[in-house]
Amino acid sequence: MNKIAVLIPCYNESKTIEKVVKDYQKALKNADIYVYDNNSSDGTDEIAKKAGAIVCYEYRQGKGNVIRTMFRDIDADCYLMIDGDDTYPAENAKEMCDLVLSGKADMVIGDRLSSTYFQENKRPFHNLGNRMVRFLINFIFKNHIKDIMTGYRAFSREFVKGFPVLSKGFEIETEMTIHAVDKNYKIVEIPVTYRDRPAGSVSKLNTYSDGFKVLKTIAILFKEYRPAVFFNLFAALIFLISIIIGLPAYIEYFTLHYVYKVPSLIVSCMGINLSFLLWIAGVILQVIVKKDRERYEILMNLMKK
Repeated sequence: MNKIAVLIPCYNESKTIEKVVKDYQKALKNADIYVYDNNSSDGTDEIAKKAGAIVCYEYRQGKGNVIRTMFRDIDADCYLMIDGDDTYPAENAKEMCDLVLSGKADMVIGDRLSSTYFQENKRPFHNLGNRMVRFLINFIFKNHIKDIMTGYRAFSREFVKGFPVLSKGFEIETEMTIHAVDKNYKIVEIPVTYRDRPAGSVSKLNTYSDGFKVLKTIAILFKEYRPAVFFNLFAALIFLISIIIGLPAYIEYFTLHYVYKVPSLIVSCMGINLSFLLWIAGVILQVIVKKDRERYEILMNLMKK
């Protein structure tokens, strides 16, 4: 029988964790429900234990830290990740796991944004942030994923054991999505009903500070996964500015055969040299990234044996 592990990272979710555990026990009768408590102070861990979950602890604060430990500690054929805030319906769980276990997907994304998210979520900047992140990821990485930051996902063992978790906080979902796209994993999205948190349950996501971290993560991963495009953009911009700055000096030289605007010429030449260095750096780094993908594929092949 295939082993399914339900992963629930939790920080102060005493209002909802019992219902979440029991809902997924009913939806996936043979699954192991893991609740990883992340320094809760409201008794989340005890409530989860009484509800029948396997409770573990991660003392480094942040969702990314919790996911890293979960992925390292737990062995299963299918991993279902959800939040402990009772915003994701359990009725989609079996379909998501079946897609993974049948080999049709390495990552199944529970797509909130095509369903009820924008009606249920009353925080306008969260809605704007989700749209912005979705546009940036799809534009930069040439994809059409509808919900980048959902916390409702199912994974294959191959994805989980081959995913290097680098993020510490809520930017982990963005990192997962980009990794799956870059490494050509099979991604399937299914619309899921989203419901806002019940009364008394407070979101741990800070719209501004966590939103900035997500955008910063996108920029860093853009540089690391698409270095040629990243550095070429800056090279082209600096080259264009350098030409504009030096244009009067160039005109002087070709018309008068003498340059009076020497400082402009010097700045322009320095900028042109810098743009070429950036272009060369992008080419070199892109070769390194390609070789890294090749090593990753070889490692994944060895893991299957």
